[in-house]
Amino acid sequence: MPQQVTARLPDPLVDALDSAARQLRRSRADVIRQAVERYLQDFDDLSIAIQRLRDPGDPVLDWDRVRRELLDSD
Repeated sequence: MPQQVTARLPDPLVDALDSAARQLRRSRADVIRQAVERYLQDFDDLSIAIQRLRDPGDPVLDWDRVRRELLDSD
């Protein structure tokens, strides 16, 4: 069974939430649930990207060189 979570939001954010929910024909809960799911997916992707950037064994590519190679590959 899903757990209930309570959060306090500033009035302008609630107004925007209600407006989005009306436009989407969804409940506040549906909009919040979807927003949290997307945020957490983005957070996971960002965490992986940061780990890779910090990995000293992962090669660093020179953008100018990659660009030249891609453009000259025709």
